[in-house]
Amino acid sequence: MVDTDERALAGGDADARPARGPLRRRLGLLDQHDFRQLYLADTISQLGAQVTLLALPLVAVLALHATTFEVGALTACETAAFLFVGLPAGAWVDRMRRRNVLIAGDLGRAVLLGSIPIAWWLHWLTVEQLFVVALLAGVCTVFFDVAYQSYLPHLVGRENLIEGNAKLESVRAVNQIGGPAVAGLIVQAFTAPFAIAVNGLSYLGSALFVTRIRRRESRPERKPDAHLGREIMEGLRFVLGNRMLRSIAACTGSSNLFSAIGAAMLVLLLARILGLPPWQIGLFSSVPAIGGLLGAFTATRIARWLGQGPAIWIAPLVSAPFALLMPMAQRGILLWLAAIGNGIWWYGVVVYNVAQVSFRQGLCPERLLGRMNATMRFLVWGTMPVGGLLGGLLGETLGVRPAMWIGAIGGLFCFLPVFLSPLRWMRELPTHEPDPVPEGAPAA
Repeated sequence: MVDTDERALAGGDADARPARGPLRRRLGLLDQHDFRQLYLADTISQLGAQVTLLALPLVAVLALHATTFEVGALTACETAAFLFVGLPAGAWVDRMRRRNVLIAGDLGRAVLLGSIPIAWWLHWLTVEQLFVVALLAGVCTVFFDVAYQSYLPHLVGRENLIEGNAKLESVRAVNQIGGPAVAGLIVQAFTAPFAIAVNGLSYLGSALFVTRIRRRESRPERKPDAHLGREIMEGLRFVLGNRMLRSIAACTGSSNLFSAIGAAMLVLLLARILGLPPWQIGLFSSVPAIGGLLGAFTATRIARWLGQGPAIWIAPLVSAPFALLMPMAQRGILLWLAAIGNGIWWYGVVVYNVAQVSFRQGLCPERLLGRMNATMRFLVWGTMPVGGLLGGLLGETLGVRPAMWIGAIGGLFCFLPVFLSPLRWMRELPTHEPDPVPEGAPAA
């Protein structure tokens, strides 16, 4: 659109255990040192990511004069890794310490993105290099995201997942407000490759904060008969064998498909058809994120008011029609009405994500968290490169606005899988209960 049962850490000390009971302090989870480091790392990383999200296609459009199809293909490359390595990444992450995976993912993206301004300065930059960097950085993102969602329950405990996800979604929303505006100003003042260099530095900062997390995971035990293929299939069976998870995958995957069609054409609409300067494109891209911020602040309350199950389908049902304003954007009032409509749509996306991700993390056993998250990412993000390519093809053959209309209209029906599932009326969703400790085993 946006995981270990660590309630018992055998042999751990008091500081190594997640928070229990109601949160009594005003800051909530931010009062915990380890969650605060993850929060700060995510803040810096998300800011840089928002800068690149706008700057990378602007490099293609303004510096390299890429075609409509090339811009769509570049959008596809950014998420293609979820399709190619998404499933094995989950099995690999379940074999490793997740904190180490987060650090490696940040460092890898810093190096890859740093190559773009260097090549541009040496006059070697090509569209093909952008494709390669987008693909490889996407691989790093696959591992980072799978580890990140699987690491959160270890830090905060399953009982605090909704609050933890809501706080991290608020970081994403704030950066979506400020990031594009900052990117537009940097591109306007210094050029798009310089803006990408800023993002490379942000990933280094993110890695630094992750290294400050004190709590250490024990290395996952690997069974003698462990087999990558069987482990991948176990994650697939867990997701596809659960009707509620299947419906969430269908809803999110179809939504990502249609939104990727429109997203692939958005920069072309703003930069070429409407002729907006980079700073105004950045401002336009920031306005909708206000809706995401409001969604992050109110998601917990809405889930409590509607019920967690109904919130999962009502949010996309109500918000999706406002995305129809995007293909109608013109200079003047229609431009900012489109931005506001996109903000309402994004509000629904964040409410939906907080509710469904928290449900997934709470339902899944600890040993399957990496594979469950990787399987879901494969199913729901794997549609995005397809959408990016479709957007490029449709834009090349039918035009930019018709392609955006197809994406916006298709998004109206994405709520149906969760609406037609048991989630429809379930105010309280099931969670995984930890396996009982065998008699005679050491207490946590």
